[in-house]
Amino acid sequence: MQSGYQVSIPSRLLAYRRLRNTLAAAARPVVGTARDTRAGVAILLAFSLMALAAATGAALDFGRALNFKLALQGAADAASLAGATEYLNTASSSSAETAATNYINNAIPALPPNNGVTTTITTSVNSGSYNVVVNASASIKASFLGVIENTIPVSVTSTATSTAAPNINFYLLLDSSPSMGIAATTAGINTMVSNTQYECDSPPSGGSTCGCAFACHESHPSGESHCNATTCGLSGTGNPSGEDNYALAKSLGVSLRIDSLRSATQSLMTTAQNLENSNNAKYQMGIYTFDVNFNTIQTMTSSLSLAQSSAANIQQLEVYQNNMLTSSNSNSDEDTNYDNAMSSINSLMPNPGNGTNASGDTPKEVLLIVTDGVEDEYRVPTLNPTSDTPGRQQYLMNSNTDWCTQIKNRGIKIAILYTEYLPIPNNGWYANFDGSGAGISSFQSQIATQLQNCASSPSDTYFLEVTPDENIATAMQALFESAVQTAYLSK
Repeated sequence: MQSGYQVSIPSRLLAYRRLRNTLAAAARPVVGTARDTRAGVAILLAFSLMALAAATGAALDFGRALNFKLALQGAADAASLAGATEYLNTASSSSAETAATNYINNAIPALPPNNGVTTTITTSVNSGSYNVVVNASASIKASFLGVIENTIPVSVTSTATSTAAPNINFYLLLDSSPSMGIAATTAGINTMVSNTQYECDSPPSGGSTCGCAFACHESHPSGESHCNATTCGLSGTGNPSGEDNYALAKSLGVSLRIDSLRSATQSLMTTAQNLENSNNAKYQMGIYTFDVNFNTIQTMTSSLSLAQSSAANIQQLEVYQNNMLTSSNSNSDEDTNYDNAMSSINSLMPNPGNGTNASGDTPKEVLLIVTDGVEDEYRVPTLNPTSDTPGRQQYLMNSNTDWCTQIKNRGIKIAILYTEYLPIPNNGWYANFDGSGAGISSFQSQIATQLQNCASSPSDTYFLEVTPDENIATAMQALFESAVQTAYLSK
């Protein structure tokens, strides 16, 4: 034995033992109490199971109610659609109500068991939108909730709106001025220029530049005079047999822009007829041309076949000879009177309606303009600073009076097909018509923008530009279809 040796317990272990003993002593009363309440827990558990069973029964009831509501909603939706379709086709509210009522009555027997369905159907029409509202209510018998509630009420609402493609009156305002006598393609333009090398511009309007791209239509070409590269004042046009450039183009087989416009207008009537049938809408057409005058080709008609036949009469303006509208009217070739055309067409077009079949409603109105965008008319004072003759204005359309805004403010849509005024740098009149160094070339780049601003918004719907080598008929149809579809979607 080693004297003086002692076994020591660390102080932290002693602290742990004391804490454990204290907690054990404190727990003894709680444990005893728990042993004494085991019977109460059993009773609480029984009530909990009863509540759970009731909740499960309620869930089943509400599940049945939800299934019934979905079925009733489906029947109401189908009924409202049937009514709206009937309303669109007949414009009769009573017919729409009957169609919706019949549909839901036929659907009721197939619904899950219920205590009877009550329906209320209302109709309304607003700006071409035909609306049918079906309200349906019923109740189902409660299985598990019978001690609290004998039935569970269910109600649904369905609204169907059927929008018609609107009826539209189209006013075609087509440029028939001499500038529409340009060849329809670049190849045709080159053919005309190469075959008119004896037609040259005299100083100061272009020097000895020769060749003319325009097929002007003259009734008295023998009274004309022309220049060659060195001499002016030569009698006649210089063409074979003294024919004018219009006759020359025809003999060369060159198709002119006015020819493309004529055939495009005729083709448009077929497009309109097809869309009229597919959209279940009514489209009427009026065809007018403008040059020095405002000309009626076809008054507004619902017969698209008649409009198609009448479009064959679209012709380029025929003048007496250069600078002479008639043998007694020297008008300095002021042959594109845009302001007169817009004033005339504006007076023809009534304020638009909504385009529905409702009693008292009238069609929408759309003005479709096809032009190269350059006016040539007498103005005092002229707005064109490069005018060669006092009062003559050869300039951007819509510069004198803002006809476009006036017409659009009436609710009339304006669609514009811009047949590009092709730059012709080697043509003295185009480049330098008044001798001051400026001609149509000075504002040619602004033409498209001016016309685009005239068209209704959005411009990608109501404005389209076509170059000489592009198909006018295709572009005209695309513009027409876009205008029709936008009117339909805007409802």
